[in-house]
Amino acid sequence: MKALFGNADLLRTPAIVRLLAFASVAFVFFYLGKHWSESDGYGQLLFFSTSASSAAAAGRRTTPSVALSPNFNKSFDVPSLVSQNQTLALAPPPGPPSLEETPDASPPPPPPPAITRFGIVNENGTMTDDFEVGEFDPEFVDDWGDNATDVGGTGSEESGARVKVRRYELCPESQMDYIPCLDNVEAIKRLNSTEKGERFERHCPDKDKGLSCLVPPPKGYRPPIPWPKSRDEVWYYNVPHTRLVDDKGGQNWITKVKDKFKFPGGGTQFIHGADQYLDQISQMVPEIAFGQHTRVALDVGCGVASFGAYLLSRNVVTLSIAPKDVHENQIQFALERGVPAMAAAFATRRLLYPSQAFDMIHCSRCRINWTRDDGILLLEVNRILRAGGYFAWSAQPVYKHEAILEEQWAEMLNLTTRLCWELVKKEGQIAIWQKPLNNSCYLSREPGTTPRLCEPEDDPDNVWYVDLKACITQLPENGYGANVTAWPARLQMPPDRLQSIHIDAYISRKELFKAESKYWDEIIASYVRALHWKKYKLRNVLDMRAGFGGFAAALISQRVDCWVLNVVPVSGPNTLPVIYDRGLIGVMHDWCEPFDTYPRTYDLLHAAGLFSLERKRCNMSTIMLEMDRILRPGGRVYIRDSLAVMDELQEIAKAMGWRVAVRDTAEGPHASYRILTCDKNLLHA
Repeated sequence: MKALFGNADLLRTPAIVRLLAFASVAFVFFYLGKHWSESDGYGQLLFFSTSASSAAAAGRRTTPSVALSPNFNKSFDVPSLVSQNQTLALAPPPGPPSLEETPDASPPPPPPPAITRFGIVNENGTMTDDFEVGEFDPEFVDDWGDNATDVGGTGSEESGARVKVRRYELCPESQMDYIPCLDNVEAIKRLNSTEKGERFERHCPDKDKGLSCLVPPPKGYRPPIPWPKSRDEVWYYNVPHTRLVDDKGGQNWITKVKDKFKFPGGGTQFIHGADQYLDQISQMVPEIAFGQHTRVALDVGCGVASFGAYLLSRNVVTLSIAPKDVHENQIQFALERGVPAMAAAFATRRLLYPSQAFDMIHCSRCRINWTRDDGILLLEVNRILRAGGYFAWSAQPVYKHEAILEEQWAEMLNLTTRLCWELVKKEGQIAIWQKPLNNSCYLSREPGTTPRLCEPEDDPDNVWYVDLKACITQLPENGYGANVTAWPARLQMPPDRLQSIHIDAYISRKELFKAESKYWDEIIASYVRALHWKKYKLRNVLDMRAGFGGFAAALISQRVDCWVLNVVPVSGPNTLPVIYDRGLIGVMHDWCEPFDTYPRTYDLLHAAGLFSLERKRCNMSTIMLEMDRILRPGGRVYIRDSLAVMDELQEIAKAMGWRVAVRDTAEGPHASYRILTCDKNLLHA
């Protein structure tokens, strides 16, 4: 025994003590790790193989090997594991050091200030969906001073294009509500006459005098109040004009309460509210059948568009129109509310809508002399009113018994009789006529009766800068336009007028129609699913090249709560009749000229193949600047187009302060076109 313990002092040396301590600690950690991995707390851990101990006993140098945890290929209830161990914070392992890092690297910048939001907290302490949007995210607000000049870039290696675009400046503050073709003061001064409303029509600037700057927002501009709350109130500073409050305050149009405008839903002829007024129309003529037989309406002289705003809840889409500034900014108020509207006037030219477009046309104190010049203005109503459609007139001559007003009523009765309209009902302040379904009444009139029938070669769908004509547009003998189905079936059914569209179609037009619908159904479904379009709270949408309206129809199918104005470019086939037969709304336009709407009108602009189509006719920057003018700050742009135009579009967008990204289409990275997505920031000088 003495021999055995004779070297006991050796065991007490510091080196041996440290070695034994290290071995004990290693054994404890190994045991705890193995026990933990075999428990139900967490899954798959990695272990060093246990062959190291035997190798050490044999005196060999050990090389640790990696083995899988015994939990490999086992399934676990992850939510329960997280709830059991929610106090444990697992940090990701540190990555490899960056080559650009230096020991003296400056600390990261402080985070931006928190976004102020105002909302309603329920009894559980959570925010409800019924809240008002506060200020803009600081990341989407840019100081647009003069310190930067060029936004340059080189094109892709594939195209070899080189693009360099100078950054656009902000326009003067006086242009914050600028509509180029309606505010051309110089052109209006040169008009020979303005007695027929010529000053309210389009007078666009010359090409070298067009918009070359970014229209600024009003001071204090905020993200619009989301629909449906916006129907009843909007921010004052987004449309800071109070003349309507002063002029129409007693007629229940609009009031100002602190920092908001409120819309009680009234009008000059329906001060007790639009809902009650619509109920009266429905009771007078039940066949109108809002939301079924009557799907598309036109409100002439719309005020702040309460008539159209309340028809939306009855499944009727109403395009509200009025001349610019007859009442200050009434169309701008309508658009800020989220109601379909645009500036337009009954004057000397055709409106930019096709024949037989509207199931119903409404005029409530619209202050239009319908019987002037052989009834030329009511004949324009007749052109765009669908066969069998209704015209509702609410005005003083209908109900007041004064000599001059009774004379106006007699003139109206005489004209509508010669137009073969039937006075269906007159009650209180409202008179309702119905247009005939065919030409039989027109052809049975006495010879020499005016208005005459239009010539057979006159195209009633030709509207771009076409003068009004004092003649009756004949209805198609085959009944096209008159026999549309009820809503909502008409949205997906190929209409008869599809056969009359002038297109080069080598396959069945119905198959082409269905193919377009399927194409957009799949794309919009992917946008809603992957890009979360429903969370964007889109309301006002513009499709800049609408085709048959498949994009708008797909948004309805996906239940995106918005309305779409479908624009058909003059450079392509006129598909507007098909769009209206589907129960949608649209307008003809030339994108080489500005659009007839106020700045900050739309939440989303969509352009598919537009720039490839128009690049030979006008400068792409002209179209992009117009898009910036009508797009709300915080709004979005989706451009689907060829690779040949993508580089230039990107640089123009950056020069306007947009945030841009290029995405592949569903066809993959080798497709011949891409998707350019853009977000518009709020710019301040």
